[in-house]
Amino acid sequence: QVQLVESGGGLVQPGGSLRLSCAASGRAVSSENVQWYRQAPGKGRELVAVIGHRGTTLYGDSVKGRSTISRDNATNTVHLRINNLKPGDTTIYCCGLGIYWGQGAQVTVSS
Repeated sequence: QVQLVESGGGLVQPGGSLRLSCAASGRAVSSENVQWYRQAPGKGRELVAVIGHRGTTLYGDSVKGRSTISRDNATNTVHLRINNLKPGDTTIYCCGLGIYWGQGAQVTVSS
């Protein structure tokens, strides 16, 4: 059974940074694309970042230039670092591996 567990969310001040982690079990994160999405209340799902099985990366426009997605094969974890956080980044962030999704991590950006 494949399970994904996100961690690293929390309350951050505007301009701050955080690193979200997506720990997988039951399937290697290097086996296929791993995506991070976010969805604020009343808004559609928004792509944040993707890391392909070959290591290529793609970022959504809203975080491009201030985010880094990376993969640690030894711990079977994908990390997403976001810098210069803004109040508009406040929402739940979910990671996905193939058809499997985690429960999400809440990120709140507020002073």
